[in-house]
Amino acid sequence: MNDRLKALVDAGVSIWLDDLSRQRLTSGSLQALIEDKHVVGVTTNPTIFAKAISDADAYAETVSRLAAQGVSTDEAIRVITTSDVRDAADVFKPAYDDSEGQDGRVSIEVEPTLAHDTAKTVEQAKQLWDIVGRENIFIKIPATKAGLPAITETLAAGISVNVTLIFSLERYKAVVAAFLSGLEQAVENGHDVTKMASVASFFVSRVDTEVDKRLDAIGTDEAKALKGKAAIANARLAFEAYEEIFDTDRWHELETAGAKPQRPLWASTGTKDPSYSPTLYVDNLVTRGVVNTMPEATIKAVEEHSEFSGDTVRGHYDESRKVIADLEKLGISYDEVVQLLEDEGVAKFDASWSELQDTVTAALKGAAK
Repeated sequence: MNDRLKALVDAGVSIWLDDLSRQRLTSGSLQALIEDKHVVGVTTNPTIFAKAISDADAYAETVSRLAAQGVSTDEAIRVITTSDVRDAADVFKPAYDDSEGQDGRVSIEVEPTLAHDTAKTVEQAKQLWDIVGRENIFIKIPATKAGLPAITETLAAGISVNVTLIFSLERYKAVVAAFLSGLEQAVENGHDVTKMASVASFFVSRVDTEVDKRLDAIGTDEAKALKGKAAIANARLAFEAYEEIFDTDRWHELETAGAKPQRPLWASTGTKDPSYSPTLYVDNLVTRGVVNTMPEATIKAVEEHSEFSGDTVRGHYDESRKVIADLEKLGISYDEVVQLLEDEGVAKFDASWSELQDTVTAALKGAAK
């Protein structure tokens, strides 16, 4: 069964888990995924931590200790999340060493409430980096307009970054430009760029969720024929841009200094539509030099059902452009869809952060009693 996961790795895709919890760390389930499922990294977000911390038993001892210390809700969240990330980073240290720093990374996100505040994002990125205290982590920064200069400034400080919530090609190119500027400044500031890395998290399934809804509303045969195609086309075109940008003199100069390219990371790759194959956004985005971060259910589905043949990204650029053009002809605006998805993405993480705060507040009060 594991042959399918190994085939994915052999094709150049790094498999990361889109989940983390104290229970995963203490039960050995995370270590088992590393040993048995080729998992070499972890991504987290406010939604993941909100779900994890709702498991009161796993965090009971920590919450009781924090309640006795009288810490605030936000301080408790900081302690709990950075502790989980630190311990996960230690679990992944061998993968980090084996890959010369490309894999073995664990991501922790700045508060989503800061998505439109450049200065506070940079401030918190530096705080999280220092608190976790592990070189094999990523600080996640959203690819909002305010996030772009924050990405540059954070990288310039020698901090590795996972850029999240990327939906559009235009924004992706701006993210890579911010990455290049950040690395150039890091070199100028005397940081060892051979120790640094970055990924650009390009969101996949949510594009189809929004576009398919609009195609269903149109309802013609032509519209129905385009269902389930927009997300893959969008991601493939992002990889085309990646190939172009990382074959320029500007990049080669940084590469000479020992810098690693900012790898595309396919995020949100679990299918939302039950009529689609559960491995749709894995099988159709296979190419060398990318990361696919998946919930465990998708990893299991890949292990059991994955079917792909060779590279499924390179060589598909023209047909991908046609998909986007055909959607525009039907009146579905690409620019409108991707901006809506970015706005919704920030709002969803905001809501998850509020849920996380409520969960921890209730736990602290319960422990105090």
